[in-house]
Amino acid sequence: MDLTGQTALVTGGTRGIGLAIAHRLLAAGARVVISGRDEDTGRAALDQLAAGDDAALSTGDATSRADAERAVDTVVERFGHLDIVVNNVGGAADFATVADISDDLWHRTLSLNLDPALYTTRRALAHLVPQRSGRIINISSMEGRDPDPGLCAYATAKHALIGFTRVLAKEVGVHGITANCVCPGAVLTDWVRDKGPVAARVLGTDYTGLLGHFTGRAVTGRLTSPQEVAAAVEWLASEGGAGVTAACISVDGGSTVL
Repeated sequence: MDLTGQTALVTGGTRGIGLAIAHRLLAAGARVVISGRDEDTGRAALDQLAAGDDAALSTGDATSRADAERAVDTVVERFGHLDIVVNNVGGAADFATVADISDDLWHRTLSLNLDPALYTTRRALAHLVPQRSGRIINISSMEGRDPDPGLCAYATAKHALIGFTRVLAKEVGVHGITANCVCPGAVLTDWVRDKGPVAARVLGTDYTGLLGHFTGRAVTGRLTSPQEVAAAVEWLASEGGAGVTAACISVDGGSTVL
């Protein structure tokens, strides 16, 4: 797939799935801005990408409207235009059941998973609508389609992101813009290694048991790789994905077969 001449913003692009997406888009010929909260992590990611002037970093808090908007502006200032937006920021600081969740955890989790997508997309549309083209790809989760118990706020937020994507697709299709979701299965990223024991506790198991649960959900019998998620994003961003919008593509090894 050839993305030569295209430019992209990958939020949360300094590690994990986001970094894999940035690698994939660069390899296809796009120029890419990655955004992340930590300057040192971002600089290390740029070193890994080894893309010279074709990659740049925007540092800030994606839940801040000003920082999210600045990331979009960085693409336009650096490369002259914007074509592809990948909203990849998300996660959770903790997990809880509906009965046990605190108001603070509920609101923080929804904010982390939804506010960056809104702020980034709204700013991006100011550029995409006039040029009558663009691809917006939101990274949700299998938990947004078929949630595990105990992931109350996270699953709710990821399901809401699917709804956001579908209403967006209906609003911007007339302008030549597509909007889609990619829903990864369990991916062994640093975030999963860090938060996995917390999720395991809520599910009544340990970390090893949690990984066994996720591999057991997948008909492939294994976890999803960041590169597999990135491949789906690349296709949606390419000419081959031009006819696809309002879709929710599962890259989860069959974990959400219903």
